[in-house]
Amino acid sequence: MAPEQMAEGPEAGAVLPPPPRPLDAIDQDILQILQSDGRASIRSVAERVHVSRANAYARINRLVEDGVIRGFGARVDHERAGQGTSAYITLKIVQNSWRTVREQLRELPGASHIALVGGDFDVLLLVHTPDNRALRELVLTRLQAIPEVLSTRTLLVFEEEDLEPNG
Repeated sequence: MAPEQMAEGPEAGAVLPPPPRPLDAIDQDILQILQSDGRASIRSVAERVHVSRANAYARINRLVEDGVIRGFGARVDHERAGQGTSAYITLKIVQNSWRTVREQLRELPGASHIALVGGDFDVLLLVHTPDNRALRELVLTRLQAIPEVLSTRTLLVFEEEDLEPNG
């Protein structure tokens, strides 16, 4: 099923966000710095991109308000955090059920990434669980109980690495 077939139109009366403003080289540099170190101080960012602290602060706030920066967080080593089993799970879903399925997938324990994709399956889900037993429970009990999920395929991750932005 093609993503355009599954997409549902905007809800009646929904307000669409304004179009994104273009990012200049300084904005791009700020994004790269914050991706490498989300805890970088305004002063440090300002010095590295050669603008005043007030300018750096205003630019970061604009990037947040515009939705370019969606948040700040920690990168977690899932294995050291007790989530030693990771898997990508592909799902085929009922046509036009993306929004319903997405809401249910968000509630799954250990779900860390959900994507609507084109190709042989419709959804790609990344999960982290304590062990294979918990993964089995998640797939066989939770995922396959969602009425709109037609089929699943589980791809066990043997080793993974988050790619750090160049900096």
